[in-house]
Amino acid sequence: MFLAACGMQVAEPVLPPAPTPAAEPYPSVTPWFAPLLPLAPSPTPSPTPLTCWTAGGRIEKHRLNPPEDVWSLDFRVYLPPCYDAQPERAYPVLYLIHGQNFTDEQWDRLGVDETLDRLIPTGQLPPFLVVMPRDQGWDQPEEDGFDEAFLHTLMAWVESHYRTLPQRKYRAIGGLSRGAAWALHIGLTHWALFGAIGGHSPPVFWRDGPYVAAWLDAIPQGQWPRIWLDVGDMDRQEILESARWLESLLTARGIPHEWHLYTGRHDEAYWSARVEEYLLWYAAPWQEGSLPEGAMTP
Repeated sequence: MFLAACGMQVAEPVLPPAPTPAAEPYPSVTPWFAPLLPLAPSPTPSPTPLTCWTAGGRIEKHRLNPPEDVWSLDFRVYLPPCYDAQPERAYPVLYLIHGQNFTDEQWDRLGVDETLDRLIPTGQLPPFLVVMPRDQGWDQPEEDGFDEAFLHTLMAWVESHYRTLPQRKYRAIGGLSRGAAWALHIGLTHWALFGAIGGHSPPVFWRDGPYVAAWLDAIPQGQWPRIWLDVGDMDRQEILESARWLESLLTARGIPHEWHLYTGRHDEAYWSARVEEYLLWYAAPWQEGSLPEGAMTP
């Protein structure tokens, strides 16, 4: 479950095919188009806006049954506005993992979809997918199996069933609380898969502690993922210490990262107040002008 040779570079793995689950999508919004109006002669006429652009995205719910696990893997996928109306487009993807005692609906409840629906039509965010899986475990990574299901079942299925951009730059992973511990574990042990790793109120799995420095040292200079860490100044002492310890490792190695010590506790009021800031950070490399052809903001 860990990288055995932490000093070696990790080649980007090829994700295996995954089973086809039964989808439980929310009712889809049927896209429609405004009539084209005559335009004044111009060498570069502006296209007529798609009405689906302001109609909002939607969330689909799925369940997979990983062959190596006894529990099912539930997850939600946010599809951005115009996903159905523009079948030729491919999108970046952000994986967000919830905290302990919660489910795949936590990030949804914190306002991820509402924030995206508000900021995408204005151009403040580019369109991208958000995948929110459920972690049903309580154990340390080697006893849990969530990372194996995430990498070999969830990612394989999502990126074969949805139109996602395959390059590392357009894939990010993040989480809050226990979900942050998972994002750091998966992101650092499989750094070649992710262009960004976000830890929000992050503990580090205690069994990961002895290995984190070696994981960081195994990433070639200049190939580090973008890293974000934030924690509330009134969070639990052990989480504050864990977050500060990780930040000190990054600083000592000269690894670029963002570190934020905000006012707040270890609660949903803290995270929901920062959802917009989180999404803007994850999507910064995906803004118009940095995406490949066919994935540009209309």
